[in-house]
This record gives sequence, C-alpha cells and structure tokens, in this order.
Amino acid sequence: MIKRLILLFICFGIIEAAPAQKPSITLYGQASYYAAKFHGRRTASGDIFNHSKLTAACNSLPLNTRVRITNLRNGRSVIAITNDRLHAKTSRLIDLTKTGAERLGFVKAGLTRVKVEILRENEVE
Repeated sequence: MIKRLILLFICFGIIEAAPAQKPSITLYGQASYYAAKFHGRRTASGDIFNHSKLTAACNSLPLNTRVRITNLRNGRSVIAITNDRLHAKTSRLIDLTKTGAERLGFVKAGLTRVKVEILRENEVE
C-alpha cells in the first residue's frame, strides 16, 4: 500500500527524491493546526492529544512516523511524530499542534505551505 502511494506521489510530482547518500521522501502541501476543542481527546494512535506536544495528523504517512516539517514561507522547521489522521475529505497535507504552529510561525495565518520530510529512526535532529 505504501509503495503504491509513493509511486503515485512520484508520478504526480508531489514527492522529491533526496540525494543518493540520504534516501528520504519529501512531501509538499498545506499545513494547519488543531482547534482547541481537540485537546484531551484520543488520537487515531490511541494517544491523548496535547497542544503542547509536537505531534501531527497526516493521512499520507503511517502513524508514529517522525517527520521534519518546514514552513516554506519563513524556513522554520520542527520535528514531530504523526499520531492522528485528518478528515478524509481534507485537502491539507498535515495538521500540527498549536505548539508546532507557533514554532513554525503561522498561528495568525492559520495555514501555510510546508515541506514534510520523513526521518529515519537514527537520523539526528
């Protein structure tokens, strides 16, 4: 399933291949952040959602995937773990906690264009 999804993304130019010495997948899309009403609710992974942590919701990646999210407007980045899913009909790539949105500098705007890079287990932050 993941291989088919990656192949589909490559065909449509959504994924950019990284240099040969550092195999990675990069996705580009729109990011937003969770509404306050979700604080304390259970996520798709079973975790309790907390706005002060660096977690994210994404439909394109497996749960518990470590990702580096970079705001393309200002270059700021954070590392988060996917632990939830977005609504099935959303066009957004990823939703962050309010802490993640603050660190990326888009709380006032509500949305921003981002680059999402999948990190390997042993990759240094």
